[in-house]
Amino acid sequence: QVQLVESGGGLVQPGGSLRLSCAASGFTFSSALMQWYRQAPGKERELVAFISSGGGTTNYADFVKGRFTISRDNLKNTVYLQMNSLKPEDTAVYYCYAPGYRVWGQGTQVTVSS
Repeated sequence: QVQLVESGGGLVQPGGSLRLSCAASGFTFSSALMQWYRQAPGKERELVAFISSGGGTTNYADFVKGRFTISRDNLKNTVYLQMNSLKPEDTAVYYCYAPGYRVWGQGTQVTVSS
């Protein structure tokens, strides 16, 4: 069974940091491009970042460039999203996605508020 499970969300103050994790199972993770998306209340889901199967290529949405870092550990079948300098507008449910398998995780809530 192809599965993605996110963790690491929570409540953080503006300027703070969080690291999200997404554990994959049921497919060859080391061959899969991985993505992080987010969806804020009342808004469409948007792409935040992606990383190539080997980790050598990454790309970011303009609204997180310089603040977020996507990485992966193919031995642990896990992809990460390090989020620094968080802003209230980063508040959303964050999802990981494996486009090659069309599978989404259940999402993890990130709330940035004082």
